[in-house]
Amino acid sequence: MQLTVWTYEGPPHVGAMRIATAMEGVHYVLHAPQGDTYADLLFTMIERRDKRPPVTYTTFEARDLGSDTAALFQTTLREAYERFRPEAMLVGASCTAELIQDDPGGLAKAAGLPVPVIALELPSYQRKENWGAAETFYQLVRTLAAPPASADGSTAPERPARRRPLCNILGPTALGFRHRDDLAEIRTLLASLGVDVGVVAPLGASPADLARLGEADFNVVLYPEIAGVAARWLKRSFGQAFTTVVPIGVGATQEFIAEVRQLAGIDAETSLPETRLPWFSRSVDSSYLTGKRVFVFGDATHAIAAARMVTEEFGFTLVGLGTYSREFAREVRVVGEAHGLTALITDDYLEVEEAIAALQPELVLGTQMERHIAKRLGIGCAVISAPVHVQDYPARHSPQMGFEGANVLWDTFVHPLVMGLEEHLLGMFRDDFEFNDAARPSHLGAGERVEAVAPAAAQAEAATLEAAGWGEDAEAELRKIPFFVRGKARRNTERFAAERGLSRITVETLYDAKAHFGR
Repeated sequence: MQLTVWTYEGPPHVGAMRIATAMEGVHYVLHAPQGDTYADLLFTMIERRDKRPPVTYTTFEARDLGSDTAALFQTTLREAYERFRPEAMLVGASCTAELIQDDPGGLAKAAGLPVPVIALELPSYQRKENWGAAETFYQLVRTLAAPPASADGSTAPERPARRRPLCNILGPTALGFRHRDDLAEIRTLLASLGVDVGVVAPLGASPADLARLGEADFNVVLYPEIAGVAARWLKRSFGQAFTTVVPIGVGATQEFIAEVRQLAGIDAETSLPETRLPWFSRSVDSSYLTGKRVFVFGDATHAIAAARMVTEEFGFTLVGLGTYSREFAREVRVVGEAHGLTALITDDYLEVEEAIAALQPELVLGTQMERHIAKRLGIGCAVISAPVHVQDYPARHSPQMGFEGANVLWDTFVHPLVMGLEEHLLGMFRDDFEFNDAARPSHLGAGERVEAVAPAAAQAEAATLEAAGWGEDAEAELRKIPFFVRGKARRNTERFAAERGLSRITVETLYDAKAHFGR
């Protein structure tokens, strides 16, 4: 066991909570001690939901371990059913309660409740949150989904004739990164293609809705980490094909549209929304961003999509790729190999920080953990994947998927780099009588300026430069170079000096290196 300050995923029962919270008419009874009830705050504080998750805890204490904790679970289960009257119930144990082996599934079966009770076996010490969400959704679908029975109960009747194809959308959950907005975007896109949506699950679905899953012609899988297992079961059981392209980015969205048309049997071309990303990618404004070194890390779905976007649609250079989704390590490794990289598969943020520091990218695309790492290293960063904090659940519509999602990601990827230009302009005017560091802001009137303390990142950078042999004049000259190319200039100069055996980097060394690499 490894102690850590941060973690990319919670235990699997948090994944089960995400499914229960996303659905209607489902209640989760969790066998857990008092300390394991913290997960409620993830939904009320971070996602800013206006109600608590539909979860009841047994909340046993240390003194209860000497008595009958199994009886406590059964009592809690019956009371939860009587109070909430759900259409279906989930039962399971937290990581701590798993150790006392009370068998919530067997106890729930013995209780004889008049609604379906799905027992969850979630190994807390081998698996994590996304796996727990996928397993919970799969068990719900497997238990509740069934093709409509015929009059004699032998076979399913033929589907009623209808003018438009019908699909289900699978994957959106509670506490999902931009799931609400992605769902709205994909609904609109499907409607423009002439495809109706039957069931969206688990977000907003009831047990009765899951029973209708078999009526659709095919399934749209937005998040394979959550819905991949259930979609494969539906294909085996009901013969429903499912989409394999995640529509993040212009190219992927176009491929998604082609896949949906094929599955739905749609031949006619339809007018589609436009995105400004292709225009930007061809514009002069984007030319100074070409070749920027980017490090990508997150869940597999968003990491793979971001890697494709930055290379194919922005012209950036991918220098690092990784994921904490071990169940999808193979897929991420394949993408990494296509770019000549060895993908980083880890759930240890310290390994990620070490990789970023070694690669010295100019932009980091990751989770809130990479945001903290990049800030500490003085690198621009944008959040593209869970885990995220409250600011990444915006009140505005801000999807990642579809053509509007491509517009949002354009802003997301470019803004950290463009802010470097603003910093450079401030640096250019630093010696101006009105804008120098000692001048008081003009809107505050006359007076002396309070001396600012150099940020830790600047102090760390100065120490690193000194250790690398940079002279004071050379360091001052380096800082005049725009932020967004300064890292490349520094690497080239240090490489130039090392190849020539120079122990001290001067202004002349800096300009000699510039001339050498500019040939």
